[in-house]
Amino acid sequence: MSDDVRRAAVHLIEEDAAGQRIDNWLLRELKGWPRSQIYRLLRSGQVRVNSGRRRPDYRLRAGDRVRLPPQAAADPSVGRPAVPAALRAQLAAAVIQDTPELIVLDKPAGLAVHGGSGVSFGVIEGLRAVYPDGERLELVHRLDRETSGCLLVARKRGMLKALHAQFRDNTVEKRYLALVAGRWQRGRDTVELPLDVRHRAGGERHVVVADSGKPARTEFRLVEDFGWASLLEVMPHTGRTHQIRVHAQALGHPVAGDERYGDPDFNHDMAALGLNRLFLHAHAVSFTHPGSGEPWALSAPLPPALSAVLERLGRPRRGPGR
Repeated sequence: MSDDVRRAAVHLIEEDAAGQRIDNWLLRELKGWPRSQIYRLLRSGQVRVNSGRRRPDYRLRAGDRVRLPPQAAADPSVGRPAVPAALRAQLAAAVIQDTPELIVLDKPAGLAVHGGSGVSFGVIEGLRAVYPDGERLELVHRLDRETSGCLLVARKRGMLKALHAQFRDNTVEKRYLALVAGRWQRGRDTVELPLDVRHRAGGERHVVVADSGKPARTEFRLVEDFGWASLLEVMPHTGRTHQIRVHAQALGHPVAGDERYGDPDFNHDMAALGLNRLFLHAHAVSFTHPGSGEPWALSAPLPPALSAVLERLGRPRRGPGR
């Protein structure tokens, strides 16, 4: 192997990358590599920081020297299957706001936000293929694979850090629309139930309400009453895994189409009305733009497939939350 290749395998961490986890940094540097392969590189010691092994959660510091395996530096295409053209086109059409610092996407349902766990491509890999000119796009937050709607993607490191701070300070407002089983008679209700992530055979995550869990707070408001189903606007004030779905289930109103936490009989009835996905959509997000200091509010309309289900439910009447 040439000396040029060996030198190319060492990266000096600059100030703007300081504070990032090594696994996230690698996912950005090795765009398109499967997450499983990135973690394999770390576990096997093929990636070294200052000549030593590091755990995936290691936070990089300015001046760190990261050595990548020679094959990654010599041939950036290794481990990077091409993102399908259809996915690139789908994501390009889903962009609802595009600025030099931030992309806002109406994420399609059924698409993971990143590859891994048997998924070759997600939103971030697809967007990096849509915007290929050396941009280091990063997810600001996440949505469940089954959930559609507003998703923020940073184009600048400063934007990413500033929005992360707003999420930590709970100053970003996210609003979802969810169709749930049964007649909602709780008015505007805020639920605080701790959530604990458990793992089933095969490694899939399953969340339960448990005293041992982390605090979680969700606000629900009735939008439309369909008698045997209710359309709710939901505002999560914390960002726990599957929070809305588990809190709704705990209240006896599971989300329509939820195969993990839902009611099978209700899901069967909803499928007869044409519902073939989780009825959970992130329809609005608002925050303070870190650059201008101005309030930003963006929205993504309910997908036609979900609107059609509401139409088939019959003419709704106003609920007590209106």
